[in-house]
Amino acid sequence: MKVIYHCYGGAHSSVTAANIHLGLMPGKRTPGYNELINQKLFDHNQFKDSGRIIFMGHDGRGNEVYIVGRRSRPSLLYDTTECLSYAFGINSRSYLLVDVASHVNIIMKAGGILSRRLGLVSIGRPLVTWGTLISYRGILKLVEKTLKIIPAGSCTGGIGLVSNANSNN
Repeated sequence: MKVIYHCYGGAHSSVTAANIHLGLMPGKRTPGYNELINQKLFDHNQFKDSGRIIFMGHDGRGNEVYIVGRRSRPSLLYDTTECLSYAFGINSRSYLLVDVASHVNIIMKAGGILSRRLGLVSIGRPLVTWGTLISYRGILKLVEKTLKIIPAGSCTGGIGLVSNANSNN
């Protein structure tokens, strides 16, 4: 099973979700500021990385975990994935797309723009980190929901459109 967490830029919420999924971030508590800011690939991806699916690691059940920034076009990601799956004979039950964007708050958006788009990392990174700390529990719940629907190495839902829009708290 390939699990692909996606959001606007692929630098914060999807990275955090993937790291929680892989057990690299806490699954029972909200991390501290330094713990969050130092996670693998946090606030790393650039605009040029949009659409690039990045491998984050294997989880404890053998699933491959990826991230991707897809800008404001999640439907394009879904359609492209479905078409490629059909064209190349890839079983659509072998991957799951998980939308993390609903957990991006206004503080994360502002910090992400400052850090990633404008290059004002010293201002933007602390803001996006603070915003991610605020949204962490919602991201954690989304990952827990994802883990429940992917039993060891398989998915029963085809192109999974996992989202959890109302669980930011």
